[in-house]
Amino acid sequence: MRKSSEAANRVDRGDTDAIVPPWDLSTANHPLIKERVKAAALGIFNQIATGQYSYGTRLASERELALEFRLSRAGVRKVIGFLETYEVVKRHPNSGTFVVYVPQHGAQARAPAPDGGAQILDISAVAETASPFEMNILCSIIEPEMVRLAALYMSVRDLADLRSILDDIEKIVVDARQFAHLEKKFLMKIAEGTHNRLLGTVYRIITEVRHQPHWCATRIQSLPPERIAENQNRLKSLYTALENHDAESAAAFMKLVIAGAQDDLLNSRL
Repeated sequence: MRKSSEAANRVDRGDTDAIVPPWDLSTANHPLIKERVKAAALGIFNQIATGQYSYGTRLASERELALEFRLSRAGVRKVIGFLETYEVVKRHPNSGTFVVYVPQHGAQARAPAPDGGAQILDISAVAETASPFEMNILCSIIEPEMVRLAALYMSVRDLADLRSILDDIEKIVVDARQFAHLEKKFLMKIAEGTHNRLLGTVYRIITEVRHQPHWCATRIQSLPPERIAENQNRLKSLYTALENHDAESAAAFMKLVIAGAQDDLLNSRL
């Protein structure tokens, strides 16, 4: 109780530098969990509060979280259950765990409940109703401008990370599944390289739609070895333009990537 009072006092004083987890503001009895589990929950909460995970986006997989926090998969499930108790995340069967917490000053705001006007973004429902044509239109609007910004703002470290992903992409010959996975990772890294949090959040939603099973299956089907090679060349050209901070060339190559993805989709349906 004392800890909750101290946390509440920090918020009342307007201490906006303090990141206060909701369990420290609660007067209810906490679920009984081990300190390692609670420490991992705090680690994930801090990632959400600082914007690494934005509202509506999916957490990393259980396996990835287990490696990050040195827990068993069962331990990670306890962490997720604890965070769900305090309405920080919400589990969706067969889709993953999504952020439903909105950090504001003092990191105390939560996303409104569904009956309060706002709703949790259901990525799987969006993916089921959106068409590839709609996705292509959206990407045609967002991605050229995204790479223009990235060409201006990507740091040396951003480019090194992107180069590392490209190196992995260039090793692929026939593994369409791995190529599709790394292609999404490559584009997401570019979005992060804009250092525009709003754009990054929007692009995470696009990426989450692409992660849905039937979207993945469609993309994989469209990638025979010769198409993989063509896409590797396009991504390499895009990287070179970003490395040279050439915004216009980056946008032009991004349009080729989009057009190539559209051609891949059309050819897979013939």
